Amino acid sequence: MGHQLSRRSFMASLAGAGLIAGQHRAFADTWPSRPTNIVVPFPAGASTDVVARLLADRLRGELGQGFVVENKTGAGGNIAATSVVRAAPDGYTLLFSSSGPLATNKLLYKTLSFDPLTDFTPIALLGDVQGIVAVHPSLPVSSFAELVAYGKANPGKLTFGSPGFGLMGHITGELIQRKAGFQMTHVPYRGSAPLATDLLAGTVNVAIDFIPAYIPHVKSGAIRGLAVTSDQRAPQLPEVPTLSEAGLPEVNATGWFGLVGPKGLPEPVATRLAAITRTYVESAEGREKLAVIGVRARSGDAAALRAAQTQEIARWADVIKAAAISLD
Repeated sequence: MGHQLSRRSFMASLAGAGLIAGQHRAFADTWPSRPTNIVVPFPAGASTDVVARLLADRLRGELGQGFVVENKTGAGGNIAATSVVRAAPDGYTLLFSSSGPLATNKLLYKTLSFDPLTDFTPIALLGDVQGIVAVHPSLPVSSFAELVAYGKANPGKLTFGSPGFGLMGHITGELIQRKAGFQMTHVPYRGSAPLATDLLAGTVNVAIDFIPAYIPHVKSGAIRGLAVTSDQRAPQLPEVPTLSEAGLPEVNATGWFGLVGPKGLPEPVATRLAAITRTYVESAEGREKLAVIGVRARSGDAAALRAAQTQEIARWADVIKAAAISLD
C-alpha cells in the first residue's frame, strides 16, 4: 500500500512538472505580448545605459514589441536591482547591469536586500569594457608615472572622480593608489556623464571610469588619457598605454555587462532572450556598434554570466576589505 502511494505521489509530481513545463512553453510562445521594461541602474549616457539601448533596439526588431529602457538610479544600483528581484518573473521586467549590482555590491553592502548569485535568473553576458585614468590638461603630468610623482610631491592636491561610491571606478582607484603608494581625494558622481563634464571643466583633476564617455575627449585633446586599466590597449585609443606598460603591473580592472531576470523566469523566455543577444553580439553590426563606444563584444550564456559574477566577487574581496570600503 505504501509502495503504491509513493508511486502515485511520484507520478503526480512528474505530471505536475510536465504541466508547469508545458505552461512555460505556452507562455514563451505568446511572450512578449506587450512592452518589456529593461531596468538600468545608472543614468542615461552611462556606459551601461548606452549598451542597454543597443540591445533594446535589437530585441524590439526581433520580437516586434517595445523594449523600454528605464533608468532607475541610486544606492550603487541596488534600487534598480531590488525592483527587479521583486518583480513578477514573467519576462516583462529585466535588469541590464554592469558588474557592481550583479557582483561586487555583495561585498560592499552588509545589509544588501538581495543576493546577486541566487536572486536573479542569469540570461546572457554581452560584453566587457576597459577603464581609463584620465586627467585635465591643466594638471602638469603627461604620464601615469608623472601622476604618481605629482601625487607624492603634492599631498592633498589631487582629486579623483568616479561614477559612484563603490562602483568600478572607485574601487579601481583605491587599488591603484594602494599599489602605486600615493593618495587622492575621492569625489563620487552620479554616473559617467556628470563626471566627464566636470573633468572637462577641471573641477576634478583625475577621472577613473569606464572608457566610453572619454574616447572622443581624449581623441580631441580636451583631456589626457594616461592609462587603461586592463591588460590590453584599447583599440579606440591605441596610443594610451596599459597600467602595466605605465609601470603599475597586476592591475587588471574591467567591467562586464549582463542581462538577468527575476528568479523563476521561465526557461524558454530566458533561452529566447539569450539567443537573440548572442546572435547580435556575434554579428558584424553588433561588434562594430559596441566597439565604437569602447565595449568589447563578449558572447556568453547564463553559465558564463554566473561564472563572471563569481570571479568578480573573488577578485575584489581583498581590495574592498583592505580599503575599508563599506556602504552601510
